[in-house]
Amino acid sequence: MIVGGVFSIEIFFSELIRTYPFFLEAAWLTLRITLAAVLLGTVIGVVVALIKLSGPVLKVFADIYITIIRGTPLIVQIFVLYFGFSQVIQLSPFWSASLALAVHNSAYIAEIFRGAIQSIDKGQMEAGRSLGMTSSLTMRRIIMPQAMRRAVPPLGNQFIIALKDSSLAAFVAIGELFRTAQGIAAGTFNTMETYLIVALYYLVLVMVFTWIVNRIEHRLSVSER
Repeated sequence: MIVGGVFSIEIFFSELIRTYPFFLEAAWLTLRITLAAVLLGTVIGVVVALIKLSGPVLKVFADIYITIIRGTPLIVQIFVLYFGFSQVIQLSPFWSASLALAVHNSAYIAEIFRGAIQSIDKGQMEAGRSLGMTSSLTMRRIIMPQAMRRAVPPLGNQFIIALKDSSLAAFVAIGELFRTAQGIAAGTFNTMETYLIVALYYLVLVMVFTWIVNRIEHRLSVSER
C-alpha cells in the first residue's frame, strides 16, 4: 500500500472485481476498433506501398501522404474525421476512431510492405516475366505472397501499437477501455485504483497478442527452413 491515502490495495481489488463486467465490455469494443483499424489500414497501406513502388511520379504522392500522416498527431486525425468530415458525411464515433486509426497506421504499414516487397530478390520478377506473366500478375502471384509472409511479424507489432493507440478514441466519447475508466473514476473518486485497473487490462491484452505474434513468427520461421 502506498502511504498517504493515494492508493489502497483493498480498494484496488474490490474495484477490480466490481467493475470487471464494464471493463470486459469495453475491452471487446477496444478490440473491435483495433481490428477494424488494422484491416482497413492494411488495405490502404498495401495500396500506398504499391503506388510508391510504381514510379517516380506516383512515388511523390505516396511520400506526401506518408509524411502528412506520420507528421501529425493521431488525436488531431481523429478530431478531423469526427468533427471536420461530419460537415460532408456523417460518421459515428466508432467509425471516426476506426478510420482515423486505419489512416494513421496505413502510413506505417505502407513502409512495412514497401520494405517487404523490396526484400524479395529482383530475379523473382524477371523469372515471372520470362514465363510470360505481366508485371502486375507476377507481383500478385509471386512477389506479394512472399512479401506478406515477411510482413507478418512487423504487422503484428503494428497491431499491438494500434491496440494501445485506441485509447485516444475516448476523446470522441467511445466507451472503450480508457473512456470507461474515466467514467468509473469520476463516479467513485478512486482515481489511482481505476487507472491502474485499466492499465492492467491493456497489459493483459498486449501480452496475449504479443504471445500470438511470437507464435506466428515461430511458425513462419519453421516453415521457411
